Amino acid sequence: MEGIEGFNAVLGGIMGWTMVLSVLYLAIPVLIVWMIVRYFKNKTNKRAQIVQAIIEKNPDAGNVEELMRQIAPRQKSLKEKLLEKLLWGSVFVVLGICFLSYALFIDYKGGMEAKTLHGTYLVAFVLLGVGIVLFLNYFISKKMLAKEIEAEENSIVHSA
Repeated sequence: MEGIEGFNAVLGGIMGWTMVLSVLYLAIPVLIVWMIVRYFKNKTNKRAQIVQAIIEKNPDAGNVEELMRQIAPRQKSLKEKLLEKLLWGSVFVVLGICFLSYALFIDYKGGMEAKTLHGTYLVAFVLLGVGIVLFLNYFISKKMLAKEIEAEENSIVHSA
């Protein structure tokens, strides 16, 4: 009898961990995606309600497209988008250097399982790679879009 009870305890433990892992790896990402979709859907519905209320109160409101453009969120300029890439490139490079430094230090000192150390090196090189790609994208885009950025800045200065 003790063998069956031990087996049931182990099986129950495995099933419990399976449930915990299912919640962590399946339910939470689905919940996050649902919340993001819900946020954008509510945002769109609010804008539609505003336009509908304006049209109901003032049928002579005129051009609805112009009204939609006025209440639309401000679009980022090319320069802002490029600076955001530079920021994220810097963040990823710094994180990659930190992970690489940590891995080299632990590798030198010893005391970490080889599999974990290899994972740390992998994370470091992936972060460095992503950061370098973002840096390259920033500098290449900056060079290629120089005329467009200048024209965009001139249009902002003249419209103000």
